[in-house]
Amino acid sequence: MGDLKLEDAPAQPSAALPPAMASIQAQSTHDVLQNMNRVPLFMTTLDDTDGEGGENVELEALKALAYEGTRAEVAENFRQQGNDLARNKMWSDAKEFYNKAIAALRAPLQPQDAEEGPADMDVVVVDEESEREKERHIEEASYINRALCNLEKKNYRSCIQDCASTLRLNPSNLKAFYRSASACLALDKLPEASDACNRGLAINASNGPLKTLATKITARKESLESIARVRREREERKKAEERSLKLALKSRNIVTRTSEKAPDMEDAAIQLEKPLDPTSALSIPVILLYPMHAHSDFIKAFQETETLMDHLQYILPVPWDQAEEYTKAGVECYMETTSGGLIKAGKKIAMGKILGSGKCEILDGLVKVNVVPKEKASGWIEEFKKRRSQ
Repeated sequence: MGDLKLEDAPAQPSAALPPAMASIQAQSTHDVLQNMNRVPLFMTTLDDTDGEGGENVELEALKALAYEGTRAEVAENFRQQGNDLARNKMWSDAKEFYNKAIAALRAPLQPQDAEEGPADMDVVVVDEESEREKERHIEEASYINRALCNLEKKNYRSCIQDCASTLRLNPSNLKAFYRSASACLALDKLPEASDACNRGLAINASNGPLKTLATKITARKESLESIARVRREREERKKAEERSLKLALKSRNIVTRTSEKAPDMEDAAIQLEKPLDPTSALSIPVILLYPMHAHSDFIKAFQETETLMDHLQYILPVPWDQAEEYTKAGVECYMETTSGGLIKAGKKIAMGKILGSGKCEILDGLVKVNVVPKEKASGWIEEFKKRRSQ
């Protein structure tokens, strides 16, 4: 006879169930488990109903127990539950229980009705001073533990506030100084972090965590100071380079102007070979325009000592010139003047000399040169004048 498989098991138990359990005989396994889940002892998920749309009386009774007792007892119950969750790093859930503990301590005392209960009821006398001390201790512990939850959840400002509440209750709480300093460090509020750390060390100079934190604060402060110093040096150098370039252009009689529609030239710019030396070689971005054919060539760094011919000799002929009109000898170059006219730019004259005449300008950090076929130059000039007159 083979082994009995699960599906071969008899549908009904061989022995009769006790009378108290007889009602479950007709229920499926799913129904039994669902009903058990409504009993607090067997709960695996929270079910607030009785399965028929009503209230789960047993669960509500269990909840009510959490609020029975003195304020200190109720608050301590919530605090301990928060501690259990915090040990498992369930920071959000733990924080909620610390919230409840603090709220319980703030709840008004409920006066005992003298007419309630039998005449011979035992009266429990509570030492008010001792009870207040318990409440103060629980409140301090709840605040400082909630501060830990906020610190772990990166709610740094809330952490600082909880630490402040802790220190109002106990000015010597070292955890409050440590967690407040940690939150301030995370926010780069270094003076506040250092102050909190120093206050804690003033109470206990040998506290290891505070000493380690003080070292981190010092290191962060030095790092930020180094970053700030580098930034200042970079800004100062940039200003010095701008002054040097301005002096270089002025000494060369080169006119510059900016407009509201400056083009994006990425890293192309007017610059000195030695940025801090106004007498060093100057380079300028130049764009060669072919207005009659809507094409252009960009020269990122045109040296002031170079001529247009120095660049035309490797640019021309251009690949799109089917009529072969653009040759070194067959083109003329024109630049706009500061007054809105045109001058013919000599192809063998240094760019620095052309700009130094003061007749042309560098607009938005760029020099524009129009390149046109010599045979069509006069017609293009007339068209230019007409457009200007309009």
